[in-house]
Amino acid sequence: MKKDVHPDYRPVVFRDRGADFAFLTRSTASSEQTVEWEDGRVYPVIDVDVSSASHPFYTGRARALDTTGRVERFKQRYGGR
Repeated sequence: MKKDVHPDYRPVVFRDRGADFAFLTRSTASSEQTVEWEDGRVYPVIDVDVSSASHPFYTGRARALDTTGRVERFKQRYGGR
């Protein structure tokens, strides 16, 4: 790799405050905020709105669409024409 071309790739904590969930990974994202992690080291922290701990698809709180009701309403409205 060329020197001074690529951004810093370092450990960063991503935190979902709504779900009280955080995980440590590597990223090129930067932040002025820091947090002390479980291992005692200080890492930059990036707050996110949605994570796997709060997304309805991953938590099982996703709503199922009632497609049969929609089809029946469509047939009632436009089926006799």
